[in-house]
Amino acid sequence: MNKQNILNKIKLNYNKCENCALAKQGRKQVVFGQGNPNANIMFIGEAPGKDEDIQGAPFVGRAGKLLIKMIEAIGYKREDAYISNVVKCRPPNNRTPLPNETNVCKKLILFKEIETINPKVICCLGASATQALLGKDIKISNSRGLFFNLNNIKIMPTFHPAYLLRNPKAKKQVCEDLEKINFYLENIKNRDNAEK
Repeated sequence: MNKQNILNKIKLNYNKCENCALAKQGRKQVVFGQGNPNANIMFIGEAPGKDEDIQGAPFVGRAGKLLIKMIEAIGYKREDAYISNVVKCRPPNNRTPLPNETNVCKKLILFKEIETINPKVICCLGASATQALLGKDIKISNSRGLFFNLNNIKIMPTFHPAYLLRNPKAKKQVCEDLEKINFYLENIKNRDNAEK
């Protein structure tokens, strides 16, 4: 079974998910990840917002537009990446997802997405995504810009685009983080080409 078929099966299995309280708290739909199933880079945020819940796609609001600019700044297009969230349903009033909501989505869906895509790098956008993958003791302020390992995948935490909309001065740090990711991916590409 190819990667897209596996992702479609995950969507089919969980498009009416009721495994946590978010299913009954006003979500319009489950918002699954989207993008290239063969992507080398995966971006993971916290949870869908209002626009994402309406459109059924991750990162389509203001933060999403900024994320696209971030992706393009390192020479990629949205179609080159796979974009998802830890939690697939919009929390009420865009509150931070509760630990049980994060754990349910992480185990049932997110880890299956990661296993299927098998990217070279995951860029965790913000504290919630970073802590979901690396542990609750990891602070974004201390970890952003550093590579971590998770099942042979490099993880790079950075600030969430929504944070950048409120704190534009942090864009410089995010650009530096993305350049590190790009440098890492270019080195892999060059190594793979040299081995051919």
